[in-house]
Parts: sequence; structure tokens; C-alpha cells
Amino acid sequence: MLELAPLLPIDYLVIGHLAVDITPRGKRLGGTAAYSALTARAMGLRVGIVTSSAGDAPLDALAGIPLVNVAAEHSTTFENIQTEDGRKQILHHRAAPILLDHIPQAWRSTTMIHLAPLANELDASLAEKLSPSMLGLTPQGWMREWDAQGQVSPRKWMDEAALNRAGAVILSVEDAARDLELVEEMAHHTRILCVTEGAAGAVLHWNGDRRRFRPPVMDEIDSTGAGDIFAAAFFFRLYSTRDPWEAARFATQLAARSVLRVGLDAIPTLKEIEECLMEVIQ
Repeated sequence: MLELAPLLPIDYLVIGHLAVDITPRGKRLGGTAAYSALTARAMGLRVGIVTSSAGDAPLDALAGIPLVNVAAEHSTTFENIQTEDGRKQILHHRAAPILLDHIPQAWRSTTMIHLAPLANELDASLAEKLSPSMLGLTPQGWMREWDAQGQVSPRKWMDEAALNRAGAVILSVEDAARDLELVEEMAHHTRILCVTEGAAGAVLHWNGDRRRFRPPVMDEIDSTGAGDIFAAAFFFRLYSTRDPWEAARFATQLAARSVLRVGLDAIPTLKEIEECLMEVIQ
């Protein structure tokens, strides 16, 4: 296990694989851990990451963020291929599992902990073994499987203990394979569930109520990472205000702006964060 920076006190811990994304423009850093960590840092939080990656992962964008890395032969590597039938996602490599022992003791009670699996590298039981003030789950990596050729497809996931432990759960409608019955069942077992729907915005389930939050219309260039930016923004604002509706509005507004830029350039600017905070307050 390698620590690429000194272990410092943090406010926001992301646990999950960083990814190498194969794109038509070449390989680039991706994964929820990268997008959410950089978004949390942009909002002024002290951030840490526990992950697994190899030397092929371009980590320059994460400079200055304390990172505990479990050594692996290959980084988790995804390729998205557009076909006539829609997007085809291939998992070429998968890094090492992340276990409780890999998480520094001092970080296990971080104020905000975000469990962010990409390829089932975390056991959902981690949710019960950590003690943050606010636990956020993005269960995407528990809601996918892949065949011998690496082709990824959705799988039904339901871990009642993890859902009950979470302060908030965020997933995309694609993660749930547009199974609204599954969404309703998950909402029944957790405090707050938010389902993102791309350009249609997000639907928040809380206290038996359900509300849709629509984003401003944007000329989309690249939606990669928008859901991860949404998640970090939501968890941050939920912890700050204890108001899920406000958190959803803020996250929807901020994620919408991210689609105007490519890759990690989508991380929100201070100006964008301030604009979205003002819109929420008004």
C-alpha cells in the first residue's frame, strides 16, 4: 500500500477505484473518486482518497490530495463505444480490491465519507464499519457486472444494511436499468435517495415524498463525470444545510454547468459554485 502524500486531516474521504478511460482522444483519468474528490476540493474541503491503481493512471490532476493507493498490476480501465444500439461499455482491467485494513484508522471517522465503487472493488459491509457524520453512497459499481469479454451490463443490487446506514444514496437511472420498481424499493430502505437522469435533471426521494429538479438547458459537450460532480455537491450541501431539497437544487445546477467542458476540465470553478449557492439561497 502506497501513500503518495503525507496523511493529513481531511473533511471528505472518497473510497473507490480511480479509472483510466480510453477515449478517442487517448487515455485520461476518470472514475467517481477523481471527479468527486476534485469537486469537493473545489468547494473548499480537505479531501483524501483511498483507491487502487497502477502506474498507467495519470494522477497529475490529483496533486496535493492525500492519496492511499493499493498497488495493482493494472488500473481499472473502461472503454465506451458508441453503437447503433447505444453505448457499449467494456471493462478491460480491474485494479485490486479495497479492504477495511487499507483505510487509515484516522480517516475512518472523517466528517463525510463517500463510498464510490466502480467495479465491485468494495464490499458494501464497509458502510457499517466506518463512522462518519455523513455517509454517502454512489452504488454504481455494485450495480454492474461484466462477461468474459468485459462487456458491462446492469445488475440488480439491494443491500438493505448499507442502504439503512447511508445518509444519502445517489445513482443514475441507467445504473438501475430504468427499473423504477427497484428505485422505489431502494428508496424505502434508505433515508434519502436521489436518481439522476442526465439532461432531465434528478428525482429526489425523501420522507415518502418525491420531487424533480430540472437543470438549465446547456449545449452539452461532454457529460462524463457529471453524476460524480452532482454526488459530491449533493453530499457537501446536505451536510452543510441538512436540507435535501436545497442539496438537490444546488447539485443539479452545478452538474449542469459541468457538461460544457471535457473530462476533468468539468470540475466546477469557484465562480460557478458561488453562482449556484446564490441561486439556492434566493
